[in-house]
Amino acid sequence: MLRAGIVGLPNVGKSTLFNAITRTRKAESANYPFCTIDPNVGVVTVPDDRLDPLAEIAKTSTIIPTSFEFVDIAGLVQGAAAGEGLGNKFLSHIREVDAIIQVIRCFEDDDIHHVSGSIDPIRDIETIVTELVLADMDSVQNSMNRRAKDAKRGDKTAKAEFEVLEKVLPHLNDGKPASTLELSDEEAEILKPFFLLTAKPTIFAANVKEGDLADADSNPYVKQVKDYALKHHDCETVVISAQIESDLVDLEAEEAADFLQEMGVSESGVGSMIRSTYHLLGLRTFFTAGEKEVRAWTIHEGDKAPQAAGVIHTDFERGFIKAETVAYQDLVDCGSVAAARDKGLYRMEGKDYVVKDGDVMLFRFNV
Repeated sequence: MLRAGIVGLPNVGKSTLFNAITRTRKAESANYPFCTIDPNVGVVTVPDDRLDPLAEIAKTSTIIPTSFEFVDIAGLVQGAAAGEGLGNKFLSHIREVDAIIQVIRCFEDDDIHHVSGSIDPIRDIETIVTELVLADMDSVQNSMNRRAKDAKRGDKTAKAEFEVLEKVLPHLNDGKPASTLELSDEEAEILKPFFLLTAKPTIFAANVKEGDLADADSNPYVKQVKDYALKHHDCETVVISAQIESDLVDLEAEEAADFLQEMGVSESGVGSMIRSTYHLLGLRTFFTAGEKEVRAWTIHEGDKAPQAAGVIHTDFERGFIKAETVAYQDLVDCGSVAAARDKGLYRMEGKDYVVKDGDVMLFRFNV
């Protein structure tokens, strides 16, 4: 299962957010640095408005959404790359996740200590990015040293790896994350096995006070984060209020909706963040729908029908024959599989079919 790691400076709301996302109280939240030491891990379901309409069509009350893992990682401080604070442990935990959600404090509160003594979102982002870049520079330099001799001897693999790393190092030295370096598809594939921290896809989560969520666009800190993230990281920023999300954990769905309405917002920021992270990881959803259950399944963008079948069971992929497929919107518009079939919207697809997000599928196989 793919993992997204929640990172940030101490006391920015990481553990509170983790508890809200996973609807648990697993992560201790307190007003002092390094409250989180060992990472907390929780499985998160992905909100999907398409499941209920499919359940109505299939005449079932059993709905199973798709999911992935979130990891709450210890707070980072300046000097982490040199081992300060929990630096080495922090960096090793980040290396194990597939994507990063960097939580940025965008609110003033004298009762909640900030490790740097003041609120400055851009400084906080640059502190974390600098530590990740320094760790990557050390990793790249060590990797280059190990490959230099083999590259000179004519080892083609070592030579190709050395050349890509040689291209990455000055980019990092300029303080820029590896994810913003322009590489060819071939170079990007060569770089993947080095698991650079700054090459991981990233989302910024601007954490605002409870009363600021409804009008977050007017928050100057949020605007700074959005502008900086787009310009320097070419990535998305989602606005959340970790405190509101924490308050929602113990509420039923209807109560939570009423609470959000009173706050002047239509949706929980966590729902948006989960969906954004899901797509950031390159994940897509297809559905199976029958009287027994309606279920969402996770695939990677670009997966073909046999690979999608294999997500359900390896025998489905091994003995794949064909996939009966209808697009979600077509099925909903028609109201039934029979009506979609009559209109020619229910198709038979073979092994080369690239599954699209929202496809409703039934696999035929023989083992």
